[in-house]
Formats: sequence, C-alpha cells, structure tokens
Amino acid sequence: MIYEKSPYLLQHAYNPVNWYPWGEEAFEKARLENKPIFLSIGYSSCHWCHVMEKESFESDDVAGILNKNFVAVKVDREERPDIDSIYMKVCEGLTGGGGWPLTIIMTPDQKPFFAATYLPKNNKRGMQGLMSVLESAGTAWDDNKKDLEKMGSSIVNILNDKGEKEKQKLSYDFIKSAFTHFKQNFDELYGGFGRMPKFPMPHNLMFLLRYWYINKDEFALQMVQKTLDLMYNGGIYDHVGYGFSRYSTDRKWLIPHFEKMLYDNALLSIVYLEMYQIKKDKKYAKICNDIFTYILRDMTSEYGGFYSSEDADSEGYEGKFYLWSKDEIDSILGTESSKRFCRIFGVTEQGNFNGKNILNLKDDTVLCNGDVFTKECLNKLFEYREKRVHPHKDDKILTSWNGLMIAAMAIGGRVLKNSNYTDAAIKSAKFIFDNLTREDGRLLSRYRSGEASFLGYADDYAFLIWGLIELYETTYDEFYLKKALDINRDMFKYFWDYEEGGFFIYGKDGENLITRPKEIYDGAIPSGNSVEAFNLIRLSRITSNIKFEEKAVELLSVFSGELKSFPQGYSFSMMALMSESVSSMEVIIVSLNDYMSKKMVDSINSEFRPFMVSMLKDKYNTLDCIIPFSENYSSVQGRSTAYVCQNFACKLPVTNIDDFENLIGK
Repeated sequence: MIYEKSPYLLQHAYNPVNWYPWGEEAFEKARLENKPIFLSIGYSSCHWCHVMEKESFESDDVAGILNKNFVAVKVDREERPDIDSIYMKVCEGLTGGGGWPLTIIMTPDQKPFFAATYLPKNNKRGMQGLMSVLESAGTAWDDNKKDLEKMGSSIVNILNDKGEKEKQKLSYDFIKSAFTHFKQNFDELYGGFGRMPKFPMPHNLMFLLRYWYINKDEFALQMVQKTLDLMYNGGIYDHVGYGFSRYSTDRKWLIPHFEKMLYDNALLSIVYLEMYQIKKDKKYAKICNDIFTYILRDMTSEYGGFYSSEDADSEGYEGKFYLWSKDEIDSILGTESSKRFCRIFGVTEQGNFNGKNILNLKDDTVLCNGDVFTKECLNKLFEYREKRVHPHKDDKILTSWNGLMIAAMAIGGRVLKNSNYTDAAIKSAKFIFDNLTREDGRLLSRYRSGEASFLGYADDYAFLIWGLIELYETTYDEFYLKKALDINRDMFKYFWDYEEGGFFIYGKDGENLITRPKEIYDGAIPSGNSVEAFNLIRLSRITSNIKFEEKAVELLSVFSGELKSFPQGYSFSMMALMSESVSSMEVIIVSLNDYMSKKMVDSINSEFRPFMVSMLKDKYNTLDCIIPFSENYSSVQGRSTAYVCQNFACKLPVTNIDDFENLIGK
C-alpha cells in the first residue's frame, strides 16, 4: 500500500491489517490460499471511514482475524467508481441501503455474498459488529463454501440480467411529475426536501429553475431561493473560510458533516450564479465569489488542477477545525465587538455542537450591505483559524470533478465578469490536456504526485465535455468547442452500448469486472449518462448537427423505465429532456471585436437563459470546421452583426443593441 498514490489507501498503509490494493496479486493470493476477500471501499474525507479505521482496522484483534482468514482489499471509490458502483448496488440490493465505508465479503473471483456499510468493532445496540461478522463469515466459508459461491453467482447473475427493458421517448409529463414530487416534499420552513439528513443536491435546484423559466411557476423559484438562502445562512456553509460542506445532519442546515467536496462547491456555485442572473441580488454574487475564493486559495494546485476534498476531521475530532467557543471569540475580537458578532452568528456560551459553536448567520443582510465590521471580524477569525491544525486535504486531481469546476469557473467568469475565474477554468483544462490525456487522446481519471492513472470513466468524459462547452461560451475560442467534439466522439467510441444503447461506466478497454454497469440515477453528483444527454442537445444546437440530439433522445429512451418510475431521482436527465422539448434559441455574433459585439455578449450573459446557445465568429474563430454554412454568417454594412434563430426559424440580422435585445428578450 505504501506505493499507492491514493491518499485514502495511504491512510491505511500502516494498519496492522495486511491490506492489498485491488488487483490480480490479491485475487491470486485468495485463490491459492482458499480464502474469501474482505473488500473495504471508502474515500479519504469520509468521517465514518475514519471511525471504522480507528475502531477496527487499527485493532490487532480485527487484524488478526482478517490476516488469518481473509485477503483484505482496499479501494478508493473516487479512483475506482466502476468497482464502487457494482458493489454499492449489491449492498443496496442485500440491505436496502448504502453508503461509505462499504463493506463487502466475496469469493476470490469477486462474487459477493455479504454486504454492509459501517460496522462497529463489536456488537452494539442491536448492530452486529465486525468481529462477529468476520467470525461468522469465516466459519461459513469453511463449512459451506459451495453455498456461498452459489449465492455469489446468483447475485452476479442478477446484476447481469438485462431483462426486457422498456424503451420509449419520454414526454413532458415526466417533468411535471418530478416537479410535483419536489413540491410535495419541500420543507417550507427550512428549505430543501425531506427532513434529515439534507443534501444540497444542486442539480435538483437547477431543474426547478428551468421549470420556473418554462412554466412561470413562482413556487418553483421560491423553493430554490429559500433553499439557497437558508443553506448559506446555516452551518453547512463555512462563513469564515468559505465553501459548503457535503451535507447537513439536521433539518435546519445547522450541523454539517464537515467534509468539503469539490463537486458540491462546483455545482452549488452554478446554481447561485443562476439565481444571481434571475434576481440581480448581489448577495448571490458574493456567495459565488466567496466559493471561488476558497477554491482558488485552498483547492487549486500550482499547475491549475483542482483538488478533490477536505476532511471533516482534524486532530481526530469531527469538525474541530471549524468550531468556536464564545471565550475564544471574545479573546480574538474583544468583549464589545464579540458581543455584537455573536448576536449576528448565533454564538452562545453553551454552543450548538458538542459545547462549541458552528457559526450560522442570523441576518444575511449584514454581509451584503458593505458591513465593514462583520467582514473585519471574520478576517480576524480566519487569520486565527489558519494557525490551527488543518483537516487533511485529498490532493488527487480527478478529471471528472475538474470538469465540473471548469464549468463553474467558466460560467462565473462570464456572469461575474471576472477574468480570474475564466483563467482558472482555462488552466485546469490545460492541466487535463497536458497531464491526464494519453497521446492517443484517451482520457485518464486521476493525477497525483506526478502520476496519471486509471482509464477515464464515462463521468470523466461527460463532465469535461460540459466544462469545455461552458468554456467555449465564455471565451468563444473554438479550440474548446473542437476539444469538446473530439472528446464527445471518443465517449461514444469507448463507452456506448451499440446493442442496447446508453453509456457504460467504464470503457471497452477497461478491466473486465463481474458486470459492466450503466448509471442514469442522479445522486450527490449527476450521472455521466444524464450529463451527456444534456451535452448532446447543446452540441446539436451549437453545430446544427441533428444527429447529436437524436442520440440524446435515444439515450434517455434507453432508461425510460427507470425515469418513469421515479422522475425526481433523475433531475439532470429531466433538464436534458426539457432542453429537447422546449423552444431553443441559437445566437451567432459576427464580431469585429468592437464595443457593439461586447455589448451583445454582455446582454446574453446578464440574464438567465438556460435554453440559449451562443457562438461568436471573428477573424480568429471562423467556425468553418464546426458549423455547416458558417460562411453564410457575415457582417452587415461593416458592423458587428447578430443572427438569432429560434424554434427552427431565423430572424433578420441586427447590428444594434436595442434590436438585438428585442430579439433575445431583455
């Protein structure tokens, strides 16, 4: 394990458990010694993974049983989402739930017969402990090995059973059904959906904003606004150092699970940017600027790649880095300033989390109205906090999550008119092209400490394509559009199922696992299939290539049975379906690089226009190799000219801003 690059695997390198990384060495050992495999899947910033390590994997008692009777294998789910996806489905099927750490016991040929998530070391409060599980599994393997192998084979057969799957074009009714579910499950008091725990699920909010845009349903907008406001006010947001934690353990967004993930902050910043475009409230711009400040300060490598996550724990305690006592704040700010500050952020003597305080904003107007006092106090707390022991940072760079942050930074650059964000998106994209792309163009998934490894997965391709489309619409540099099209072509080459349709999680050149799954469900992160459906429709509108849109429709139809059964679980797919269903607008600006073309671009970016695509043609970017008939778009009377098409009909070209804004709707 000491030779691995994964921070998660390295955390376990010196456990008394004789861990093996996933690979043939471990499987061969299990076969030769006739032992089952104990598979443990997690990630470096997972709190309960740390708890299980401390309780069990650092225990000589547990290690003794594992080393004697099992071959123990560790997998970083962020490096191997293919393995994680397969065995998480097994866990959900056998137990009705899932999560991390994921605990699997399986045969040497990788066929599972036991699944669980976190297990305490010993039996506790009616919960079977790991020691008991290992003893029972070891005995069962010795006494009933054939039965366990038969059970494992049955599970694999179920995983591989394609059955008769319904394929049909989805109608707009599924979008209405998803909205109805969100409406029924909305927490009108605290925002979000359901009770607790609460996950941000930003793609659900993106779906609702688009539903509002189409249907003018004000409640859809209100659901998003209340959720965004109360998430920001709550403890799930780090008011001192910025950025959102992964989820809230309570209904009020007060008590977070303190780990911070790159993907959450990428997707949330996109939603806040969209709300800023809609409401023109500077509060939302401030939140986005703060998130990007955190990412650029703490989560960006010197070469531009974005790091993956920060841990919930420091010095062995959950949230210790983020917590404050009132006495501590008194000593930092002084008694009078502290008294005022504590009222604003709900700080008390007794605290709100294990005797300490998680800052939560009681009045969100103070930070958005130029309140110098509050900003100065927060700066002092930040400087003080920087001297604490920081949570562990998972500094591996994932192509997929970088794709999401490239999208976010690119959108932020054009909406907030901040070139630093655009530059960050460009730098990250260059890092991927230089370090995570083979000579033959094949994407790789993970980079750390000078090593790029693991063939890219469907998410890597889909998320990077999304990021490059956004980067194109920010810079109008056709290089990024060409790259998006090249990577899109390769996504079909490596991942498309030419028999049944849809994209597999891992490529045809990848390791053969017990099954080759596809995923459409939009969990904490949207699925590669749903994002690619969204990409294909946008690429179709940009390039006028109807085949892209036809593939998107086919892709969604492959999963129509799943989407029909639970539309709200597929909100990003519903966004793709909306994009295909509603009237779109395509804008091409023939730019002379003058003030008028800049005004036209600014007008496009000033409003929330989710179903518009825009292109720009100038002497540097001709679009000739990308868009058919692009030579037909030329300037009129030697002036910058805009061509606007909507619902398969094109308007007369315009050369002044008033006419342009009348066409696109101001």
